[in-house]
Amino acid sequence: MRKFLILLGILLISCSNVFAAKIPVEVKDYILEKIPQADIRFDGVIILPDNTIYLPLYPSLFSNVKKLDIKETYPAKQELKQEPDVVIFNNDFVLLKVLSDGEGHRTVLHMTNPPLQVRTGLLPQDMLVPGGLIIPENIKGIIGNLKIDTKNEDMIRVENTESYEDFLSETEPDTPQSLINQLKNKILFVTTNYSKNIQVVEPAKAVPSYSLAQKSIPIDVKAVKNGKFLLVTTYDRPFVDVVSVADSRFIKQINLPSNPDEILLDEVNNKAYVTSPSASTIFVIDLNTMSLAQKIKINGYCENLLLKEDKLFYVDKLKNEIWAIELKNQYELKDIGIFPNVSSLAFTNNKLYISSRTKSRIAIIDYSTMGLITEFTTVNKPLAMLLYDKTLYVLGAQNNEIQKINTANDQVIDTIALGTEGFSSGLNAIENTNLAVVTDLKNNLYSILDLSKGKLLKTYKLNVPIKSVIITNKVSLFD
Repeated sequence: MRKFLILLGILLISCSNVFAAKIPVEVKDYILEKIPQADIRFDGVIILPDNTIYLPLYPSLFSNVKKLDIKETYPAKQELKQEPDVVIFNNDFVLLKVLSDGEGHRTVLHMTNPPLQVRTGLLPQDMLVPGGLIIPENIKGIIGNLKIDTKNEDMIRVENTESYEDFLSETEPDTPQSLINQLKNKILFVTTNYSKNIQVVEPAKAVPSYSLAQKSIPIDVKAVKNGKFLLVTTYDRPFVDVVSVADSRFIKQINLPSNPDEILLDEVNNKAYVTSPSASTIFVIDLNTMSLAQKIKINGYCENLLLKEDKLFYVDKLKNEIWAIELKNQYELKDIGIFPNVSSLAFTNNKLYISSRTKSRIAIIDYSTMGLITEFTTVNKPLAMLLYDKTLYVLGAQNNEIQKINTANDQVIDTIALGTEGFSSGLNAIENTNLAVVTDLKNNLYSILDLSKGKLLKTYKLNVPIKSVIITNKVSLFD
């Protein structure tokens, strides 16, 4: 097979310290030692397990200290776990606790004579400002060029006023839906082709609790950082929007040179790969800073992105041509071949599995030789494949069934009937679990599959026309 070296190169993009300030390592270590469950957000804001928020103040010059410790607190002589209003470290780094008056207004401690470290400190200049924050007049120097917005214009939580009755055969399930244990402490984010909003749904409920308003109809949504944030791509916008789930706000907008499409997560390496088919480009997002870190120029109009074993696979939609990018081999681009109507890819044991939607067949390619190992008939209209351990799950849309294939010998093990009598449209793993969610586009159903047992657990009804369902850990919401 032909091999191509990507000569257009890789663009590395750096962010300045002012734009994306990072908590000093010694401060971060101190906080996590005292409060292990603290969340240090990428913009420097510290969120404690009870949702207490601390804003960091960076000194103009750090004092050299042998060992970091607390120098002063307000009230005096408190430890960090007691959550004082102000914490001043001996290297002059400061934490300001966000206080609330219970009426939606937020501020920090008003001090008649603020200490020097507070008066001369500076907030991170890319920080998401807590809604309704008011800074006392005598320390407004800490704002710098940061825009303090007290009108909550970036709040995107809205009540559900939209009606989908024209698109639904029925709006409520016939009987109450029981919650299975596997979905406890989970939350659903549901997208539809008929609304810009992302619907937020409690497990086993048919009606969304509320919605997250977007600026255009979402193309793809992924939950990251254990469900704390959503990455969202939308139609006709050259951005990846970052949504903070806890306070229902746009936390950041990642500017891209061209319109994005699919999002593929690599949370082990804190990266997200984002396709831009029109520009023949794959963007790499750094999940630590939520910023564009790299762009990879490729061949063709990319879709069906797959990351396995330091290889990035994709399909050129216009030519039905499959490519592999070897990420640790100078980004060498390998042409695997042309296959009809490719719907999904899977990779294991140095074998690439390719499903054809119209032919209802799976081809297996030896990656070492790029030769065909075998080809066989599978479920009707295979739309998606998902690999779990040594089992390949293949979703058949036409008959609403899932075929199980043993990848050790490529023999069919079993077929799971979904019984939805609709049109199965998606099969996706639920991160950090042994579960997968199967969506039904026609009947607005989602089913939970136990991948370790190869067993269908339960099917639920929604009163929202389904495009995609993302299930992740529930996070505590800010007041």
